[in-house]
Amino acid sequence: MATVELTKDNFDTLVSTNDTVFVDFWASWCGPCRTFAPIFEKVSNERPELLFAKVDTEAQQELAASFNIMSIPTLMIIREGVVIYAEAGALPEQALSQLVDRAISLDMVQVHKAIAEGSAAG
Repeated sequence: MATVELTKDNFDTLVSTNDTVFVDFWASWCGPCRTFAPIFEKVSNERPELLFAKVDTEAQQELAASFNIMSIPTLMIIREGVVIYAEAGALPEQALSQLVDRAISLDMVQVHKAIAEGSAAG
C-alpha cells in the first residue's frame, strides 16, 4: 500500500481503525525529509498490511504541534493508540525495516499493563 496523507481531519479515524500506524512528519523544504521519503515509501510497499502515513508539517501545523514535533523528519509509530516510538532523523532502509519488525512484534499487553501501572502510581 502506498503511503497516505495524514491530516487533523482523518487522524483519529486512521489511527483507531489501524492497529499499527507508521507516521513520517516531513516538509518539502527539508533535505533529510526528501532523502527519507523514498525509503519510507519502499518499506511501506513491502508491508501492505500496515498503514504508513505522512504528515506535511507545513500544511498540518496543528497536528505536528499536538505531537511536539521539533525536528523533521520525525518517525512516529502508534500501536493500539499508543505512541511506542518517536525519533527525529532519517533512517536507512535496513534500520527502518528492522524497526517495523520490532514494532509489530512488541507485546502490547505488557505495554498497556505498564501504562496502567504508571497511571495508577501517579
